[in-house]
Amino acid sequence: MQCLDSEGVPFAGQSPGSLGLNKFFTSLCLGGALLLGICTQASATFRIQTIPATAPAAEPAPAREVIDRALGALGIPYRWGGTSPRQGFDCSGLVQYAFKTQSDLDLPRTSRALSRLDAPSVKRSDLQPGDLLFFRIRSRSVDHVAIYLGDGRFIHAPRRGSNVRIDHLSNAYWQRHFQLAKRVVPEA
Repeated sequence: MQCLDSEGVPFAGQSPGSLGLNKFFTSLCLGGALLLGICTQASATFRIQTIPATAPAAEPAPAREVIDRALGALGIPYRWGGTSPRQGFDCSGLVQYAFKTQSDLDLPRTSRALSRLDAPSVKRSDLQPGDLLFFRIRSRSVDHVAIYLGDGRFIHAPRRGSNVRIDHLSNAYWQRHFQLAKRVVPEA
């Protein structure tokens, strides 16, 4: 082991090579201690931030599949009559695409027909991810459909010149045009 004076110069009798080796081991020990301290601190912080006060309700697996598939279409251009990522989507085409994973569910093609589906209606206060939201934009009846994501958000293909996107139900425009919601996701 090498001893250094106050300026870091080895005392007489020590080789310069042992000085480099000593600095290397000192740096290695200090680096390891620092890394251990960082990991310990990060681990404690991580645990504190990830433990919720109350456990959130888990989404049923079918709803998660529908939402994941719909989210995969984000940014795809609107196209009237479109039902695939390659050709684009209109609002009901996006719903058809997202629900394609549900083999026991045969949905109608248009937003109006979807709104008339024999499925339970849902109050806005009781919405769950995967529920269908229906809007009246230009006509006397439902002419737009979206998929509820949770936390007041929904995904849809809004209109020509835009892409599949996420909007908020709290937006004044969507509040004004909202008509009803239906639960069509099969229970897990």
